[in-house]
Amino acid sequence: MSKVPYEVYTEEVEALSVLSPDGEIINKDKLPKLTDDQLKEIMYRMVFTRTWDDRAVNLGRQGRLGFYAPVSGQEATMVGSEFALQKEDFIAPGYRDIPQLVWHGLPLYQAFLYSRGHQHGGQIPDGVNVLMPQIIIGAQILHAMGIAMGYKLKKQKQVVITYTGDGGSSEGDFYEGLNYAGVYKLPVIFFVQNNGYAITTPFSKQTAALSIAHKAVAAGIKGVKIDGMDVLAVIKAVQEAAERGRNGEGATLIEAVTYRFRPHSLSDDATKYRSKEEEGEWNAKDPIARFAKYLEKKGLWTEEDTARVKEEAKAKVNEEIKKAEKTEKMTIPGLIDSMFETTPKHLEEQKADFK
Repeated sequence: MSKVPYEVYTEEVEALSVLSPDGEIINKDKLPKLTDDQLKEIMYRMVFTRTWDDRAVNLGRQGRLGFYAPVSGQEATMVGSEFALQKEDFIAPGYRDIPQLVWHGLPLYQAFLYSRGHQHGGQIPDGVNVLMPQIIIGAQILHAMGIAMGYKLKKQKQVVITYTGDGGSSEGDFYEGLNYAGVYKLPVIFFVQNNGYAITTPFSKQTAALSIAHKAVAAGIKGVKIDGMDVLAVIKAVQEAAERGRNGEGATLIEAVTYRFRPHSLSDDATKYRSKEEEGEWNAKDPIARFAKYLEKKGLWTEEDTARVKEEAKAKVNEEIKKAEKTEKMTIPGLIDSMFETTPKHLEEQKADFK
């Protein structure tokens, strides 16, 4: 390994962008190889996710959903990162990372059941390689280590991606996960969606490091910083990270600099800690508008297409929330049975008491 001056780690790094805010290619070397149909599918999913988020926020305010964490503004990081994976790869999500699960195969109505606190929301279908969304900040990172170690021991060409926010990068589990992945060269991608705030704490007060990506250095893994409002930059970074993992080259830490347009949750008031000026600057980098400009110039997308997808999304969300609401109500005996293949005797006795 060649030696470098220690000062190299005190330099700031610029986030990788492939698309300009005007939809122009500014980094041809990092342009991912995608067909026209794939480009349109990515746009479809981004518009669908934004529309679904709009509807879910309203459903939450109506009391038809339980806890819901908005995602608008982060479509590029969510849709793009999942799109760059293979269906055999595994996702270990945080509580906001529902779109990645749905695009990886989790039925939408089950995502709604999860939000409503229903046990069947966590009943992952066979062949869908995802964990339940983790509500404990950073805990999913350790779960990802176990899955990744399993892949390594079995010599399987699969990777695990685990998500957290900038706040999660300050958790002990985050550092333990990076260190473990570095020591064992695990096929895992740490994807940090740095939206500038851990609820109300600005990133400037989150860490003294110049970036989250710099933290990869101490773990002995690769670290990259990307423009999280640029879906093509996201896809390219995850593709490269996944290839490294499959080839036995170890883990990658990706810091995606993004911005969530809505509050942290439906009980949060972001106006208390974010300014209108800041929001306006980020609105100009809207990942959907940015990608649409690129596709329009290629003759692949129109405003009519956006309108069509929005209507499809609204209809699908209405259909899936009704399905979730018609799911049989939870019972304590049913919850007990769902935890075991064969219910232990002492729990059978407890079930009898409820009956």
